[in-house]
Amino acid sequence: MTTTRTPLAAPTLAAPIPSARSHLGLDLMLFFLADVRDGLSPFFAMFLGSVRHWSPGAVGLAFALSNIASAVSQVPAGVLVDGTTRKRLMFAISGAMVALGVLLIALVPGKAAVFTASVILGIALAVFHPITIGLSLGIVGRRGLAARVSRNETFNHAGNFLAALLIGVTGWLFGLTWIFILASIFALASAAMAAVIPAHEIDHRAARGDALPGASATPLAALLRRRDLIAFLAVCLLFYLGNGAMLPLASEALAAHHASGLFAASGCIMAAQLVMTLASAAVGRAVVAGVGRKTIFLVALAVLPLRGLLLMIFHDPLAVVAVQALDGIGSGIFGVASALIAADLMQGTGRVNLVQGAVALAVSLGASASNLAGGLIAQYCGYDLAFLVLSGAGLAAVIGCAALVPETGPRPRRDRGWIDALFGAKMALTNAVGSVVKS
Repeated sequence: MTTTRTPLAAPTLAAPIPSARSHLGLDLMLFFLADVRDGLSPFFAMFLGSVRHWSPGAVGLAFALSNIASAVSQVPAGVLVDGTTRKRLMFAISGAMVALGVLLIALVPGKAAVFTASVILGIALAVFHPITIGLSLGIVGRRGLAARVSRNETFNHAGNFLAALLIGVTGWLFGLTWIFILASIFALASAAMAAVIPAHEIDHRAARGDALPGASATPLAALLRRRDLIAFLAVCLLFYLGNGAMLPLASEALAAHHASGLFAASGCIMAAQLVMTLASAAVGRAVVAGVGRKTIFLVALAVLPLRGLLLMIFHDPLAVVAVQALDGIGSGIFGVASALIAADLMQGTGRVNLVQGAVALAVSLGASASNLAGGLIAQYCGYDLAFLVLSGAGLAAVIGCAALVPETGPRPRRDRGWIDALFGAKMALTNAVGSVVKS
């Protein structure tokens, strides 16, 4: 008797159709995720300066330690995300580490505890970026990544807006210490939301950017020879060399010269996060409209030097809050566009999350140097010179991107010029604002 064998089905590269539960899980994870490095940084600086009476240089050192720990952990975290099938557990553990770190800062006095907490936070933060991109790719596939990353950033910034509002009220009513307790609750809630995503809906092959089943990952040495990748990472580093210390320094200056510094710092974060929410949604629409990734990325970079120069000119709390809204445009676009460019560059290599970790490494190195140098310059030469130096780093990022970073997305039609591209970006932003208003 002969048996007829049914041939194995050929692997399909069609984009998966995730359930509403998977989307909800990712939405809630990002909504509750406390953005400790950027969202809490001004309150962290105010707490150490006004409650613990630290000098600007010591505050900068605490930020630098967190960023250095994050930098050392970024690439190993990306490699681990590429290789593991327990991505939800990794995210949950990182959220618990964030909660532990912020509680140490709030409840244990002394520099040793703060420096230890800074290292814990840095290690935990190293996981969040690659694990979020890995989960997104594994759930929606490459074709759905642009919309999903835009949605990730939108929910993250919306959550940070709410957190900034609650933090400002909590700090006013109960004191700065309770700010960190509230942040720990947000972090634990984010960790718990990882369980909402069904494990079977995560395609771990797609999550690491494999082109075909069984394909071997590109050797690390080959990645180091990619000039386009090196140029892109250098631009990311320069952007955060200018961006990392700008908000903490603005908050320190407000706390030193104005009694309303707490409310102004909270207002800075709320303004930035609200604009980031709109900007993140606008990027997704702009990509669909055919605007190139590089064009979008350049907009984010160009905002930074302008923001630094305006902070040199305006010192009134309301003016600083208005200027800080520009951070929403720059950082909101950067978060989406950088993730898309990195995924484009690494598609088919099996190294998507490793390079997402490398992007976060460049960001950590830039932010670490920014906080350390910015704090020292502000301490010995004044805040205005510090803002000028940070603006110079932002201008270098613009020039480097324009000259060396390629367009990685689908090529626009030849008959579409800059006017059409800018019009598409304008329409995308208008639609995003309209959607938020209607909701």
